[in-house]
Amino acid sequence: MALFIILAGLLYFAAFTIAVHLTGLQDSAEPADIIIVLGAGLKEDGRPGPALTRRTRHASTLWHEGVAPLVLCAGGQSEYFPRTEAAACREILLDASLPDAAILLEERSRSTEENAIYSERLLHDLGLSRIVLVSDSYHMLRAGWLFTGRGVKVMASPVPADRIRGGLVYPYSIAREFIAFNWQLFKELFNIPLTHISGI
Repeated sequence: MALFIILAGLLYFAAFTIAVHLTGLQDSAEPADIIIVLGAGLKEDGRPGPALTRRTRHASTLWHEGVAPLVLCAGGQSEYFPRTEAAACREILLDASLPDAAILLEERSRSTEENAIYSERLLHDLGLSRIVLVSDSYHMLRAGWLFTGRGVKVMASPVPADRIRGGLVYPYSIAREFIAFNWQLFKELFNIPLTHISGI
């Protein structure tokens, strides 16, 4: 019985990994109202970390290609860092020659689920409905699910996996996503009204 459970768990993880990888290969970006960049951790001094940097640069490329006139930086402030992820994202966009008027900030969220909650409210207030969602490829399955669950129609534009540097970063990130994805399933199954746990 124990062996069966272990094998079933391994098969489930393998299926999840394949789903994450395949989802991360699909870029469906089309002309939209706005591009949303999902935040990621900062360095101790408040500078953007590698994940936030590559996501934001990907979004700036889409903006320069005319995919959308606006970019929304989503991400609040952790207790460990001196500013919000959205503010760091804005800095990268300005360095990439985007005008300040083209950049919007969502600075309340502390998780991917809260990214979806607060971004959806802002989109509703602005009357925007067509979005291109930008994040790392390994993150796109869960992020797309959470945004879709808020009634937001998502066109995904993931940062390709081959742009993620560091030999163990990609497999580590998939393992982390596996935990976060199943935690979200558990929360929804038991109707747990918790939208943020540090690091998820």
